[in-house]
Formats: sequence, structure tokens, C-alpha cells
Amino acid sequence: MFELIREYQLNIMLFLCGTCGVLIFLLLITRFLSKSRKKILILMELIAFFLLWNDRQAYIYAGNPGQTGYVMVRLSNFMVFFLTSAMVFGFNLYVSDWMTNEGKMKQPPRLLSVIGMISVLGMVMAVIAAFTDMYYYFDETNTYHRGKGFLIAYIIPVICPLLQYGVIRKHKKIFSRLIYTSLQLYVFVPIICGLIQIKTYGISIVNMAMVAVSVSMYIFTYLDVNDKLVHAHEKELSAAFAQKERMERLFAQTAGAFVSAVEKKDSFAKGNAVRIAEYARMVALAAGKSEEDCDKVYYAALLHDVGLIGVPDRVIKNESDPDKWDYEVMRRKPLIGYEILSSITEYPYLAEGARYSHERYNGTGYPDGLKGEEIPEIARIIAVADAYVTMTTKKRYRDAKPDFIAREAFIKGAGAEFDPVYADIMVKIIDQGGGEKTIDDKPVLETAIDCGAYREQVSLGIPVDGEIKKITFVSENLSDEESAFCAPSLILFDSFDGRVHEDEKTISAYHYLEYGEIWFDDRSITTEARKIEEKETGEIIGKKRKDGKKQFEITAGRHEDHLQLVLRSEDYAKEVIVALTSISHASYIALTGENCLISEITVQGTGNSIDEGDIQRIVRPLDFTDHLEGDLPNIQINTTRSASTQGIEITGKMEVLFHAMSLPGAELVWHCPYIIVFYSEDGTVGGAGYREYNLIKMSGEDQGDGEFASNHFSMKRKDTFPGWEIWKERSRRGIECSLLVEKKGDQVILKTEDQGIYIENITTFKETPPKVYVALTGDQVALTDIRLNKF
Repeated sequence: MFELIREYQLNIMLFLCGTCGVLIFLLLITRFLSKSRKKILILMELIAFFLLWNDRQAYIYAGNPGQTGYVMVRLSNFMVFFLTSAMVFGFNLYVSDWMTNEGKMKQPPRLLSVIGMISVLGMVMAVIAAFTDMYYYFDETNTYHRGKGFLIAYIIPVICPLLQYGVIRKHKKIFSRLIYTSLQLYVFVPIICGLIQIKTYGISIVNMAMVAVSVSMYIFTYLDVNDKLVHAHEKELSAAFAQKERMERLFAQTAGAFVSAVEKKDSFAKGNAVRIAEYARMVALAAGKSEEDCDKVYYAALLHDVGLIGVPDRVIKNESDPDKWDYEVMRRKPLIGYEILSSITEYPYLAEGARYSHERYNGTGYPDGLKGEEIPEIARIIAVADAYVTMTTKKRYRDAKPDFIAREAFIKGAGAEFDPVYADIMVKIIDQGGGEKTIDDKPVLETAIDCGAYREQVSLGIPVDGEIKKITFVSENLSDEESAFCAPSLILFDSFDGRVHEDEKTISAYHYLEYGEIWFDDRSITTEARKIEEKETGEIIGKKRKDGKKQFEITAGRHEDHLQLVLRSEDYAKEVIVALTSISHASYIALTGENCLISEITVQGTGNSIDEGDIQRIVRPLDFTDHLEGDLPNIQINTTRSASTQGIEITGKMEVLFHAMSLPGAELVWHCPYIIVFYSEDGTVGGAGYREYNLIKMSGEDQGDGEFASNHFSMKRKDTFPGWEIWKERSRRGIECSLLVEKKGDQVILKTEDQGIYIENITTFKETPPKVYVALTGDQVALTDIRLNKF
């Protein structure tokens, strides 16, 4: 290694001299250092430059017998010994400056002053040595030789830095990590090299090391300043972010307080603004919006209804369906909100949300009748969130609507009332369980009802499903007339909101279907039930209450399209079997009566279920598959995906033709055929190794990208689309359907059309399966005459 240094040391010295020159230039133009620090570093780099330059000259002219050689070897060697002590002096100045500035000392430690004087003494001794041959001498060929006092020259460059390090270590806390490291290098690297130099003649590793650590001093100083700037910048950013967060909190609190003040006009609107804002943020996030854009959507949605403050209380607190005048007043709400929020010029999107969130995608909204993408995007997002919360929230004149009603509204309204992109996202949020209602919006079963006139009051419906439930209550007569009829009864029914309805408008809106009414004696009325059979059991409630109130008990359970009820009172007991209109219809029990007060109503689940055979069938099962059979067996799907065809392997291009008929209980648009693209080892849906690539509903929905495949889904309603009500009616009568499927490499292309709803989907596999199948399924639909054509 030393031989290598010896061979290239002149080039190394020249490189280090050049580096010092560059650093001197950089220090002259730099602005990030104090004037004193800048001057000291320039001085240190100048000393380092001339030290190494003269050392290099000494080697170049060594052994040169001419006059130039005579002068240069003496001058250059003198400068080397002189500048070595000067390096100690410069370093002393640097440490002193740091302590008086960063260390906040009034004056540097006294030892540094002593070291400064010693280093000056070293420079004086270098002058004396030049004339006395104490450190070195030259022969007649101008060759350098060490003198008898050569080692004296190393006392100051070794002892003084060690003393300086003692001071530095004592005051270590005032130095940054980088500067402390650079000071350690400056002290110890030359000393270590000096010890090596004593044993190694002919190379100047000490001087090169001193210059190298001088260069490192500049680099570490620069890095330290850079760290300080970064730290300061981070503090500024942190302060700015903290200020921003404070402003955002203030804005959020102000907006929340304003919204709360507005919502005090309507107790039924309490909390709605926050719910709308949260759903709007969910929609925006699902659409891939940035966090900043999601925040904008949130606050615009939170404040979009502030115009309510200008609507008269008479309109807001109207407990019946709004009339024409009420609607005209409410149509001014967006303009009032716009006027209020337009003064917040820093956030113009707030006013946009208030003004345009009641516009409709097809141009039928208000106040400006905008359509499509003329409506600001933020307002299109708010529109779906507002519609969902409005539908699923309790109003003065109605209960909260169930999620599936809202879901159907978005499917029907996509492209008409709502932006189809955001309507589809809202449907998927509902499907993922995002539609959680508040406790206030969930109907609660009454504990008592006062039935004066017949069916004057009716309880909330109690669902009857596979789990056996026990319902108990007591009843007391309200009429003093002995001839007056006084008795409780139960109504069996189905409706979307789980309530009994009497007027035509709500019967239609909630698809109310009454199966019949049953009393706690030998009477019953059959309305829409296929059949009701009763049998007296004699197992009455034996123990009577002391207060005279009569006790009643109902045990109810269901299997498929049959209900089993056991009614018991203190006077009569019977078993009732009810054949419903279909498996797909729901079933509820509501309590009512005439001239009686029903109280202490309780419902308990038993944890037991009714299985096949537990209920005696009183009618034959409804079968809608008694039609022509094609290449695959006919199937009837009573509930969502309860049955499916055998998988049809897709090997090329093929066509699937079939007849589809919605079942009598089908009420919603997705009660239609579904198409499944999948793989399983035996070609059956749900079979071993099952992987589902897509599920497509012929009403125009798909499940989107999944774990095993991505899907490019497109749906268009053609001019031939008749409207949803006619579409559903035709589906009930039965329609002919066709499906084109083609496999190309790692893709399956699927095309179908159902009464003007054109669907095209491209499934791309993430990992190509050995086989791909397509199968038919659905919800509340019968599929018959299934034929296959392969091309």
C-alpha cells in the first residue's frame, strides 16, 4: 500500500490541492455560513492548499542540483513545517468560533488561548529551524535529510490537537453529531498518520491526511448546515401542518355547529348531514378520488342542505306527504344554500354542492335543469349519498325504507336520476354492508297497542323465518258493553317495510300482501294465502293472572312456503298451518284487535328451527318448470342463487338460449336470470376448487373485479328498453333470452340482451384455469328450455 502511495503521491497531492482550491471558491460564494466561520474555513483551506503544494514542490525539486532546486527545496520544506503549526492554529480558531457562537460562550476556554500561542511558537521554531538545521538539512545535491531535532517538529502537531480534543470532549454537548465527528477526524487521523510517518520515510502521509481532514471539515460543516436547514424546514412544515389541522378542525367544528343549528328546525333530520357527508366520502373514495378531493366532497355534502334554514317550519314539520306548494318552497332550498355558501370564496365547491346536488342526470332536476356532466361532479356524488340517506331515514310521514328499496332505486335511476358511475358505486356500498342504519331509524316493536275500533292500531310486523319464535302478550277489554266484541288477533302479511298497510298508495309502494287474519278461537280469514288449515289442540294456558288480564301466546316458525303457528290463550288453543303464495315471499305477524288493550308484548327466539317434515304440507309445491326441456334440465330458483344449471364448458364460441319467467313473488329488478363464469374440478357451481370469475345479472349488474379475474363490464339501455315496470311485467309473463360466449386465450367475452338492456363483459383471468365454465342461476326466476349452440 505504501509503495502504491509512494508511486502516485504527487498526483494525489495535486488532486487534494485542486480540491482545496474548489472549496475555497465555494466558500467565497457561499451564504449559509457566518462571516467569521467563513473566514476561518477559507484560512484553513488556504493553509492546507499551500501546505500540500509546497510539500509536492519539495518532492519535485529534491535532488535537483541547480539554483532553482536549491531555492525551491529550502523554501518548500520551510513552508511545510511552518504551515503544519499554522494548521493547528487554524483549527484552534475554528473550535473557538464554534464555542463562542453555537456554544454561546462569552469567550473560549483559556486552554484554547494557550494552544493558540503554542501554535504560533511552533511557527517561530519553523523559522529558526530553517537556519539551524534543527529539523532538517540538505546535502550538496539539494537532497532533504532529517535533522537531529526532527521529532521536536511533531510535538506541537501531536500534543496541541490532543489538548484541543480534551476541550472539545468537555463541551461535547454544544457540538452537533456531524461536527463532533469531523473534529475527531481532524484530531486523530493526522496523529495516527504521524506515528506511521516516523517509521516511513519518503512519503508525506501526514500532510496529505491533514489536507484530507481539512476538506472533510468543509464537507461536515456543509452537511451540518444542511441538517439544520432540513430540521428547520421540518419544523416549519410541522407548524404549517399543525396550523392547517387547527384550521380544518375549526372549519369542521364551525360547519358542524352550523349544520346542527339548521337541523334543529327538524328533529327528524338530526344527524342526516353527517351521514350524507360520510356516504359521499365513501363514494368518492371508491371512485378513486384523492384524500384532498374526498375531504372536499365530505364538507360540500355536510353543508349542501343549509338552505333549509330559509324554508318555513310549516313545510318542514308537515306530517303528511308534501303537497305541490311544499315542493315549490323546497325547490328554493338549493338557491338559498348557494347564496349562503357563495360568500365562502376560498371554497367554491361548497356553494356548488348546495346549488347543484338536486339536479338530475337526465336534466329533470332543479334549480337549473342541468344534465349529464354539465352537473359538477361533486354534486353528482352528493346526489346519490343524499338519496340513500333520505330513503333509509325515518320521516314524519313514513318509516325508514329498507336497503333493498334504495338499492333498486339506484339501479332504476342510474343514467336517469343519478350518474350511472356513482349509482353503481352506491349499490356496491349497500351490498358490502355499508348501509348501516342508526338506532333511531330502525323500527322498534311496540310493547303495547290500544285497539279501540277494529284494527285501529297494528303492531310492527314480527318476521317469521326458519327459527321458531315465541310471542307473548296480555290483553284486557276496553268496552263496558257486554255485547261488544273484544279480542286480539294476528295479521299474516308481507311488505317491504314490515308494516301493515290499508291505503292503496302505500300498499303499492311497499308491495303489501296480506295472507290472512287469525283469532284466538276457531275463526280465521284467508285472503292471499293459498290455504289455511286449523286444528284445536286443547293445550290452553292453565294458570290465570290475578289482575284479570288474559294471557296469549304464539309459537311460530317457517319452512319454505309453509308456516306453522300454535296459538294459546286461557280459553282456547289451536295449531294453524298456512300455505304462502311462494317460497320467495317474506312473512310477518302483526298484532291487532278490537276493543282491547294489548300490552307486555315480548318476542323471544328459541334457537330451534323447523326442518322439512316438521310441517305437514297442505298444498303441493309451486312448480314453474313444467315446460319444454332442452339440452339442460329446467331449474327454478326460489331465492338468490338457490339453484343453478350444470356448468357448460367454454371451448370456443357458443350460444345459450333459454326461456326465463320471474316467479310470482318477484318484485325487484334483480329478480331475474344471472350468469356465472367460473371454474371447478367437476364443472358444478360451488364444486371442489371453485373459483368464480364474474356474476352478471341480466338487469345490468356485475360483481366487478375479483381475486381471480378482472372484468370490463359495460351496460347500455337501448331505445327499445320499455321502462322498468313494463320490463318486470314482461319478465313475469316469460321472455326468450340468448347469451353469446366466446373464449379467446386468457379472456372470456360474454354478450347478452334482455328487453333492451344490452350487456357486454370481458373477463381476463389472472391465472388461466385448465377449464372455464358458464352456468345460469338467478333470483326468483324459472329457467326452462335451455339449448346450446356451438359454432
